[in-house]
Amino acid sequence: MDTELNVYLSEVTDEGIELSGTLDDSIYGLEDEFLKPFAGLRYELGVILVGTELLVRGKLEQDFEAACSRCGEDFDFTVKIHDFAASFAVNEKTEFVELTTELRECILLDLPTYPVCREDCPGIEKTETEAPDSRWDALDDLKKG
Repeated sequence: MDTELNVYLSEVTDEGIELSGTLDDSIYGLEDEFLKPFAGLRYELGVILVGTELLVRGKLEQDFEAACSRCGEDFDFTVKIHDFAASFAVNEKTEFVELTTELRECILLDLPTYPVCREDCPGIEKTETEAPDSRWDALDDLKKG
């Protein structure tokens, strides 16, 4: 898997080009034990040069393993972006445009703040609390009295 995605302007035709592939999970730089990307960032992009702008549109997908914020169980989920769009200013000196950062940020911004394994997750099961130690009842009575 690649660790970066660059669009070389010399390869962009008048009709535009299509790009698809997978970027390595290392692009995120995440060291979070409760949120781990896997299987790479999958992309299908259309790229076209319009005047002094490079327009990029398409779809992104990334799988994650996360700990549920309610119950703590690990589960997998997929971030899907069906309407990715970005514009990059270019000029005659621009050789290529680096897309990795933009794709990465788009996925990260779409992550849930508190991931849950399912909408109806009840959370951590509450255990019945033990009755208070009755040996303290006499002292509690003194406070009341």
